[in-house]
Amino acid sequence: MRGLRRLGKSRGGALGMAGLVVSVSLALAAPLLPLSSPYAQDVTRRLLPPSWMPGGSLAHPLGTDPLGRDLLARIVFGGRVSLLVGVAAVGVAGSVGTVLGMVAGYYGRRVDLVVMRLADIQLGFPFILLVITLMAVFGPGLGNVILALGIAGWTTYARVVRAEALSLRGREFVDGARAMGGSEWRILGRYILPNVLSPVLVIASFAMASTIIVESSLSFLGLGVQPPVPTWGNILSDGRPYLGTAWWVAALPGSAITATVLSINLVGDWLRDLLDPRLRV
Repeated sequence: MRGLRRLGKSRGGALGMAGLVVSVSLALAAPLLPLSSPYAQDVTRRLLPPSWMPGGSLAHPLGTDPLGRDLLARIVFGGRVSLLVGVAAVGVAGSVGTVLGMVAGYYGRRVDLVVMRLADIQLGFPFILLVITLMAVFGPGLGNVILALGIAGWTTYARVVRAEALSLRGREFVDGARAMGGSEWRILGRYILPNVLSPVLVIASFAMASTIIVESSLSFLGLGVQPPVPTWGNILSDGRPYLGTAWWVAALPGSAITATVLSINLVGDWLRDLLDPRLRV
């Protein structure tokens, strides 16, 4: 309840939550909506403008792409893939980073040294370059995109969680649990993990926004989810040659990416202020 009251007082948080609810609701309800098939082609109706422009049609409210496919349907169904990649990749990265960070911070010494040196080595590579390299190794595909983004994104979680675990392992409640015979994994799961979840959730909210952008970039480059499956990135790529004549093919999925990422960042700001003010920049 306190969080909802603070959300009501935060215009940015409320606006971001509303935008995120709309994006997620459209993605989840896409198969139930009265939309055209995102795969149905009709080259006789290619590059139709949106319905509010001369030559537009109410049958295709946002126009059509170079193959005559309905752009509204492709953007809505593309959002399902982009949001799925964002959530799943953040889940993989957050899970791996949280576990490694807790283990490194709690055990220290050699375990800490190994985990943190691995993180330092990975941080020596630009994030997008590392993801592209992993995609070149794994090959394109939805599962491989999630795996590559998860592998590339664990380091931030690990470093933050390690710092939290270092400060927690000497606290009285942890010493008490240890004195009562609690196993180390029980202590990690019952006493350390709940106390590191706040910063993890804040990091995850911002990481999801950047993950959606990276997934769109990979699809734009042809390294992500392959056509004909629609994603915001490959829809944007389809419209690139027509920017001067059919701007809507690229501009509308680009606007969907911008609106969704902005909404997630606004929600992330609200979560940061609510859960962990220490992470304010």
